[in-house]
Amino acid sequence: MFGLVPFASKNNLAKKEDAFGRLFDIFNEPFFNSPMTSMHEWMSGMGTFKVDVKDNGSSYQLVADLPGVKKEDVFLDYENGYLTIQAKSDQEKEEKDEANKYVCRERYIGNVSRSFYIGDIDKEKVNAEFRDGILTVDMPKVYDVNKTKQIEIH
Repeated sequence: MFGLVPFASKNNLAKKEDAFGRLFDIFNEPFFNSPMTSMHEWMSGMGTFKVDVKDNGSSYQLVADLPGVKKEDVFLDYENGYLTIQAKSDQEKEEKDEANKYVCRERYIGNVSRSFYIGDIDKEKVNAEFRDGILTVDMPKVYDVNKTKQIEIH
């Protein structure tokens, strides 16, 4: 039927291609399986990071996973109802043999950024904390009791 291979987990052709691909994985393991690689995959994989935003009634709480990023490399901005998180990573890893010759040397520099519309918050009472690669931002809501205004007709 149109020369298409049916998509199924039991597809023999897919299994053969997968087994062939795994054959070359043994060559990559010693060189590319490192914490540096996971940072590169995290930063470049989707150009994003995992975030949870919770409405606590009187405030919003945002929790962002930023593994391998230092506190001084995380930036928060609030403008026109949008909270923007930016993170940068600059890492280097060296491995040498007994003669101090490079066996492997890796560098990674990357930036990620995400913006969230959260509406009006009390900017003066926002609290942000960064610990163990997790950014937590508590943002109290602004309540305007006079949201409706009676307009006098002349």
